Amino acid sequence: MTDNRLDRKIPSLTLLGLGVMGTALARTWLAAGHDLTVWNRTESKTEPLTATGAKATAAAAEAVAENTLVVLCLLDDESIDETLWDTDLQGKDLVNLTTSTPAQARARADWATARGARFLDGGIMAVPPMIGIPEAGGYVFYSGSAALFETHRSTLSVPAGTKYVGEDAGFAALYDVALLSAMTGMFAGVAHAFALIGAEDIDPKEFAPLLAGWLTTMTFSVHKTADQLQSGDYAKDVVSNLAMQVAGSATLLRTAEEQGVSPELLTPYMTLMERRLAAGHGDEDTTGVVALLRR
Repeated sequence: MTDNRLDRKIPSLTLLGLGVMGTALARTWLAAGHDLTVWNRTESKTEPLTATGAKATAAAAEAVAENTLVVLCLLDDESIDETLWDTDLQGKDLVNLTTSTPAQARARADWATARGARFLDGGIMAVPPMIGIPEAGGYVFYSGSAALFETHRSTLSVPAGTKYVGEDAGFAALYDVALLSAMTGMFAGVAHAFALIGAEDIDPKEFAPLLAGWLTTMTFSVHKTADQLQSGDYAKDVVSNLAMQVAGSATLLRTAEEQGVSPELLTPYMTLMERRLAAGHGDEDTTGVVALLRR
């Protein structure tokens, strides 16, 4: 019988780090027919994967030596130094999926280049259950060597979709953190909304579709903000200007007080709006707050 994997020349790769995310990545590559070498500091985590075809090594350097493509999914940036400090990286293609900051990613790119490796940084926009399930919508930002990305695009696309965002190695982490920061702000608003209704005879499960629908409807403002930032005209296409929004904040704060809810998730943003208004920008949208955040 012909080995289909040989016919298709499915690339082999090495994966360092088998936490929850690393394990999810490993399973998808194995399921797709890739020869996979794995290493993890706690060796017992390799056992379920070797049972399904992975090759495990006792040392990280041994795993790196097995393949040209080496994917890192470790605890943090410091863990990379601890794992690879004495490893020969000459001629290796390093793809770093370890969570990092933009500055760390840029420094890691220089570190890899100095050691004779090509480098690509990644920011995973997915949780482990979404890995290997295209309809879940997860994807990974990649930045760094465009040639390296093109070389391994098909392999990197197996666990999740890919979005290449530029030669600057720090961009994947920056895109990642920017989206996560927006998500964090949304979660803050959701928490405040549920806190407001918490003491009343309101079913949170009945309220949830209204909240989700409202947030979805308001996402149009993202595109308007981007357009205003690009044009430099913060008063362009304003629907509810800054002066009106600051005035309306009083109702939000009073309602929180009446409901016995702390306003601490709202007040930082309101303070910024008030500062912008005090500087004479009442006819603008809230886009000017962006300028106040830049140091």
